[in-house]
Amino acid sequence: MSGPPLAVVVDLDDTLYPQADYLAGAARAVGSAATALGLDGAVVHRELAGLLAAGSDAGRTVDRALLAAGVADDDLPRFVPALVEAFTRHTPDRLTPYPGVVDALRELAAAAPLACLTDGAPAIQDAKLAATGLGALLPVVVVTDRLGGRGFRKPHPAGLVEAARQLCTPPDRVLVIGDRPAKDVAVAAAVGARAIRVRQGEHASAPDTPAAWMTVDTFPAAARAALDALGG
Repeated sequence: MSGPPLAVVVDLDDTLYPQADYLAGAARAVGSAATALGLDGAVVHRELAGLLAAGSDAGRTVDRALLAAGVADDDLPRFVPALVEAFTRHTPDRLTPYPGVVDALRELAAAAPLACLTDGAPAIQDAKLAATGLGALLPVVVVTDRLGGRGFRKPHPAGLVEAARQLCTPPDRVLVIGDRPAKDVAVAAAVGARAIRVRQGEHASAPDTPAAWMTVDTFPAAARAALDALGG
């Protein structure tokens, strides 16, 4: 970084709201769809919810939930596409931000250009942001998958570079706030920017690798640190 930050980029999942709330609703939607397909939806829901709680990044989660629910491997092609669609089409009515997030975002937005950088299927991430009610405070939103698919997810720098472009700020003069060292801290490091890690959510116990410029326990604390840094 060649000087103090001029803009702030925030992550979405487990930074502004608890992603577990979204995943719980998606698991219920899959359970309902499984019932409609003639499966034991309650068991499918239970198995999927358990797998998601253990780690939402693992692949083939629906497949593994069905196998755990007693569905034969040969029968997976009959059920998986419809259940994956039920998961991806889940649109939550409301996702409640972490305490203090709304006021903290307002303070940041009043002090500097502000953007959100998030990974995931665009329709899903759009639905999450809409459900948080935070969209009006985040005038720039970059969903990395829109740049060319999963390969552009953090720590690939393309999303942060695009957010900085829209903020009219050099990438190394952006301050990133996020919960995941391997993604949010790493993407900041990739462009020579600072990052503040918020130790909460699914990855709260992940090691500080790479190390953040600062680590805090809540988003409001991160926002206060960001405001101090913006002051030079």
